[in-house]
Amino acid sequence: MIMPVCMHVDAGMEVPMVRTQVQMEKGQLARLRKMADVEDISVSELVRRCVDRLLEEGSADERQERWKTALSAVGRFRSGRKDVSRRHDYYLAEAFRR
Repeated sequence: MIMPVCMHVDAGMEVPMVRTQVQMEKGQLARLRKMADVEDISVSELVRRCVDRLLEEGSADERQERWKTALSAVGRFRSGRKDVSRRHDYYLAEAFRR
């Protein structure tokens, strides 16, 4: 069992954290430090956010399946109009007015 070694406050709630060590190239760390500084957060917080984003994206298989699903819709629908690519905003606004 992994035991938390510290508590982190996230959105007003204490979240248990486990200390870990990550090795990276000097250039990677320099870029992370710069990004964290711009965001006014710690490098640890930046890494947590990156990990969360990566986990939300899912595995390579899950991402590939989402691409396949999206691409399967391409060309399946026809409006009969020849100018949709130029006037899509107009047609979208028109549809919402109905």
